[in-house]
Amino acid sequence: MAEANKPLQAVALTYEMEDGAPRVVAKGRGLMAEEIIRRAKEAGVYVHESPELVSLLMQVDLDERIPPALYVAVAELLAWLYRLEQGLLEPSELKSAQ
Repeated sequence: MAEANKPLQAVALTYEMEDGAPRVVAKGRGLMAEEIIRRAKEAGVYVHESPELVSLLMQVDLDERIPPALYVAVAELLAWLYRLEQGLLEPSELKSAQ
């Protein structure tokens, strides 16, 4: 969610084993961010809201791999998403992430 004076930001990542690290495939602010989020939801892609992580990922150039400093944060998010998709999360874990 965007703060009162700060435009909405969104970053889309993709991960392929041969890349070695997730890559930034889309990013934007305002209307572009809204479009990224809309398309992700339409495609059934989970949208995670973390303003701090998005702010850091906005600094990564398009089609570039995320820097090693963000590996742990993104790996934790990907592991959480995997558990979500596999139905391995408890209801309390779902509420804390929203």
